[in-house]
Amino acid sequence: MEEIIKFVTEKTGLTADQAKSAVEAIKGFAKEKLPPGIGDQVSDFLDGKGGGGLAGMAEGIKDKLGL
Repeated sequence: MEEIIKFVTEKTGLTADQAKSAVEAIKGFAKEKLPPGIGDQVSDFLDGKGGGGLAGMAEGIKDKLGL
C-alpha cells in the first residue's frame, strides 16, 4: 500500500496521512459496493497482497465472474 500512498501523495499534493486515509476509504468503498470476491481482491491489491499484480487481479476477477 505504501507505493499507492506515495503515488496519491505525488499526484494530489496530499500529505502521506491524508493519502493513506483516501486509499483506506477507497478500499472500504470497494469492499462494500463490489461483489464479495471482487471487493476482497481489490482490497488485497491495494494492500500489496495476492501477488501477480494487476494481471493476477484481473484473472481472479474473471474467475469470480465465470468468464
